[in-house]
Amino acid sequence: MAQPLLDTTQLCVHTITTKPWPIETAIDRYAAHGVQGMTVWRDALAGRDIAATGQRIRDAGLAVVSLCRGGFFPAETAAGRQAAIDDNRRAIDEAAALGAPLIVLVCGAALGQPLPVSRQQIQAGIEAVLPQAAAAGVKLAVEPLHPMYADSRSAINTLGQANDLCAAIASPWVGVAVDVYHLWWDPHLQAEIQRCGEIGRIFAFHICDWRTPTDDLLNDRGLMGEGCIPIRQIRGWVEEAGFGGFHEVEIFSNRYWTTDQETFLGRIVEVYLASG
Repeated sequence: MAQPLLDTTQLCVHTITTKPWPIETAIDRYAAHGVQGMTVWRDALAGRDIAATGQRIRDAGLAVVSLCRGGFFPAETAAGRQAAIDDNRRAIDEAAALGAPLIVLVCGAALGQPLPVSRQQIQAGIEAVLPQAAAAGVKLAVEPLHPMYADSRSAINTLGQANDLCAAIASPWVGVAVDVYHLWWDPHLQAEIQRCGEIGRIFAFHICDWRTPTDDLLNDRGLMGEGCIPIRQIRGWVEEAGFGGFHEVEIFSNRYWTTDQETFLGRIVEVYLASG
């Protein structure tokens, strides 16, 4: 199916992508470059009036797309699991104050315990905070992470696992974030995108690229078009599944964080438009 050429109407950038900038600078520069949405990482809000920051984003003409991140539910001790639940409750309060309709969940894993146990704890943690999230009008997006992070960052590693988790919880407030960096390799990806799209469970779509060779498995993501991910094909799948939301540029990159961020942002917009 032919896809329409892109403009910046659906372009969102995560604050972590331009990490060296304080959020105030990011707001102004994103708006100046025609970016339409911002996903805010919690570290960018430190020491700030969260409600006022959300208003500043909207006053600049940007949508507050989501808050990153919640999750990290598993722990070997009850006290550790409760601390994670408490932190997620704070994240919900922050999202509500910011005016973010969504929190992205990096679900977590605990070294020293089997992955199925961590998955059970993830479900229990989400269910514990779900009433508060629903009351605040904040959705929760489970983001499956690449299996290389299964040791300590996420026991949810495929979209199939995320779909199963959402089905078990069975709430309209819980869905998935499709991140191409984590999912592009999965031979079942198209079918699982269709599966969650049938019930409107795709809450977010994140884009970047996989550099080869990769110097750092966390902080060496590439600009779209720099690597091997078939981003346009996956975008087609999520759109065919009914997703019409933002395309969120989320790039963790030691190499790009040391460059001029104004130039970097201009390049993000350029390659995004060229990828249509």
